[in-house]
Amino acid sequence: MNMLRFSFAGLDLYALPSGGLWWPEEKRLLVADLHLGKAERIARRGGQLLPPYEVAETLERLARDIDATGAYEVLCLGDSFDDTACAAQLHVSDKRRLTELKSRAHWRWIAGNHDPQSMAGDHTEALRLEPLLLRHIAKPGPLPDRISGEITGHFHPKHHLVTRGGRVARRCFLVTKTRVILPAYGAYTGGLALSDPAFGPFLTPGSRAILLGRPPVLVPLSVSEAAE
Repeated sequence: MNMLRFSFAGLDLYALPSGGLWWPEEKRLLVADLHLGKAERIARRGGQLLPPYEVAETLERLARDIDATGAYEVLCLGDSFDDTACAAQLHVSDKRRLTELKSRAHWRWIAGNHDPQSMAGDHTEALRLEPLLLRHIAKPGPLPDRISGEITGHFHPKHHLVTRGGRVARRCFLVTKTRVILPAYGAYTGGLALSDPAFGPFLTPGSRAILLGRPPVLVPLSVSEAAE
């Protein structure tokens, strides 16, 4: 399986081409921002009609990652659904597929700003797995005692590169000394460039982007992109 190993908070972690994060020591697969039901939500609110296959595509991607890693536990780091109604509006085949995936591994939902307040199964606002803290939105400032790394989603990071063929944008992980921000995992999710001021409080010298691909590619960030 194409993946990229990197060290974070004293742990060996692996960035997957899908945007998932594999923690092999604990057999945990972390994903963020599935945004299941986005096409249905857009149509429901009178927007553009998109092909209604994004849920199936996202769940198939997740199935492949579960199979490839043999994950014991799947941790969804928020915005698993695109709005509070989407969980109830999923097509019956998608509900069946999600139920089948949840039978393969223990499943934990971490609440995001788009998710229903109540979701079936194990769900929480944040999860402390020392030395890591898992939640949906990264918070600037020092980490809690005995926590040396925070893993989050929410921002949908992407990075622009200038190549011989022109300027390209790729979804990416943002990896700093104390934080990892995962790319959006969902099929219809967009991205926010690392140059956006929203990332300013988290970028530090030595920060890196891991661009999605087969395999993922680690790119050091420039001083201007990683200013304190």
